[in-house]
Amino acid sequence: MNISRRILLGTTLGAPFVATLPASAQAQWPARPVRVIVPWPPGGSTDVLARLVCEQLSQKLGQPFVVENRPGAGGNIGHDAIAKSNADGYTMGPVTVGGWSINQYLYARLPYDPEKDISPISMHWELPNVLAVPAAHVPATNLRDFITWAKAKQGGVNYGSPGVGTTPHLSGSMFTNRLGIEGVHVPFRGAAQTIPALLSGDINFALDNLASYVPIIASGQMRALAVTSAERWPTLPDVPTMAEAGVPDFVVTSWCAMAFPAGVPAAITQRASAAIKEVSETPEMQDRFLRTGARAIWSTPEEAKARAERERPMWRETVRISGARLE
Repeated sequence: MNISRRILLGTTLGAPFVATLPASAQAQWPARPVRVIVPWPPGGSTDVLARLVCEQLSQKLGQPFVVENRPGAGGNIGHDAIAKSNADGYTMGPVTVGGWSINQYLYARLPYDPEKDISPISMHWELPNVLAVPAAHVPATNLRDFITWAKAKQGGVNYGSPGVGTTPHLSGSMFTNRLGIEGVHVPFRGAAQTIPALLSGDINFALDNLASYVPIIASGQMRALAVTSAERWPTLPDVPTMAEAGVPDFVVTSWCAMAFPAGVPAAITQRASAAIKEVSETPEMQDRFLRTGARAIWSTPEEAKARAERERPMWRETVRISGARLE
């Protein structure tokens, strides 16, 4: 048991007191700056979107929401830091689908328990993957033609991703395995490396996060053949969903929830959730998120937890099929 988190919040006359904040302190939250641990480097989509929300929360609630980047180990370092922080409502962070629903099946061991140590506040954002091909090297102009071309290609096809165990890697593995395509995964460190490899013809396709691909698709250098969301994406209205393109039951989105460590009083969680709802549902915030490549979303804490639990069986099976394993 983490004593500093679950039992002590401080001392009075040298004696510890129990970790339940007085009702008045809960009602006044936040009474001081809130630390927001981002498990990814500065400048990435998770960091950018977290900062957008933190800026608005600071204005609404009158206290700084200070971002601290803790990247590494597929997000595990930052997620662990969130999980093991004091449960007083003054540390929170964006917890991604990887940290909450995938990494427990991908890594031999995790330093935190995603099912017990994370307490959701609200869903934060989601974005689909897009199946993109280089226009100069792949002749297919729709998904059916691409599948036919890929199956006939001598030696199979190569697909890129920003790393082993990411949703683009697992989406690509799911796609090739389900359709009987001979596919070889080529991991990169991010879209900044994957895109040049596509444009040069070194790899044949990517089922990568949409946010990084919109400009290159708009330029005509790549074709978007399908998106993995349940409905067409607002910024690519002419691109069909996987189901519309002929591949049913292929809804895969990257998503993120804002979360506290487990044990934060319910009154603080509800106040934080209500504040995120107000700032994320404004037309201005919706537009800013879409321009970044994602959709701002909100949920109750219970709905966020239910989504993570609902998707775990799918990700467990997808990791198994992919053969991915990390220490």
